[in-house]
Amino acid sequence: MDLANFFIQLLNSVQYGLLLFMLAAGLTLIFGIMGVVNLAHGGFYMLGAYLAWSLSAYFGSLTLAILGGAVLSAIFGLALEWLLFRHFYQRDHLDQVLLTFGLIYIFEELRSILWGDDVHGVPIPELLSASIPLTENLSYPVYRLFMSGVCIALAVGLYLLISKTRLGMKIRAGAFNRDMAGALGINIKLIHAVVFALGVTLAAVAGMIAAPIASVYPNMGSQVLIMCFVVVVIGGIGSVRGALIAALLVGLVDTFGKVLLPQVAGMLVYMLMAAVLLWKPEGLFKQ
Repeated sequence: MDLANFFIQLLNSVQYGLLLFMLAAGLTLIFGIMGVVNLAHGGFYMLGAYLAWSLSAYFGSLTLAILGGAVLSAIFGLALEWLLFRHFYQRDHLDQVLLTFGLIYIFEELRSILWGDDVHGVPIPELLSASIPLTENLSYPVYRLFMSGVCIALAVGLYLLISKTRLGMKIRAGAFNRDMAGALGINIKLIHAVVFALGVTLAAVAGMIAAPIASVYPNMGSQVLIMCFVVVVIGGIGSVRGALIAALLVGLVDTFGKVLLPQVAGMLVYMLMAAVLLWKPEGLFKQ
């Protein structure tokens, strides 16, 4: 592998890792703060992709589609938390697993009714359709750099929200001891609703920005869900920082594994997870 190819694969791995982080961050927020095992998280990624396809065709702009889709996803998250999830916070994890497993099938049926079962493509905006030449024969798409930039901006925004704002202080207090936080006057139900809507929005935005390069197709959420759980387990359940580092590690191992060791590429990520758990059973970072 020459230097140009190595650089391209490195960019691909970082871009893939950042996209995984957006998914895993929502999942680890929902579990770490609310204690809910959400197997339907991949459905929010699929929702975002289909919203990007529908709204970009309606508005004629992917940017407007992402902004509108993010708002709709947040509203959907708030409604779903109010109708279903808030009744399961104190229930056993098995009940939560059964609920969210059932939601997977409901989301798939609704997707089939609303959008059909065909594979769709989302056009890349003309402004981002160019490529940056690296050598005479190799170039790198600008849109992939745009994806990485959006993910980095959202990661920084998530860090500032949780670490530097009053809302973030209430979220951390509710995660540490919800009973004491409630006794101090913090509206725990509202905090949980905001966190759940934030997790849904992050997953949906990940689906929206990935749609132009990954296409939009049935069951696409199920394929990313397993990798998302791998990231959460490696990084440490409940740790957003751990999810970021684990996502980048998984991106590196998966991308370079497919290039250098294609025969065993499907095993490498799970071998990485096994090695981390043997070394640190709680993951790289505790909550």
